[in-house]
Amino acid sequence: MGLTPLQKSSGGKERLGRISKMGDKYIRRLLITGATSMVRRAKERPETVDPRLVDLLARKPTRVATVAMANKMARMIWAIMLRGETYRPHHTPALEG
Repeated sequence: MGLTPLQKSSGGKERLGRISKMGDKYIRRLLITGATSMVRRAKERPETVDPRLVDLLARKPTRVATVAMANKMARMIWAIMLRGETYRPHHTPALEG
């Protein structure tokens, strides 16, 4: 999807760069647009969004949080499509093991 940072590590130091922008540009743009909407809503009315997003915004810059949420949405979409399920907003995944 192109929503993960490029790695430019050397000598044991891990350095993460900008997002890779690999994959489908249109899908990436839709995910970023949706995540931007979530971030704007979290800033206006934090009680209406996922508490993890509010915590992330407290720790990271807005654009970094936006890309992180877009990446999370992409992984959720992939998992839902893989299992052939429907989206359940307050679903807690079962632990495997």
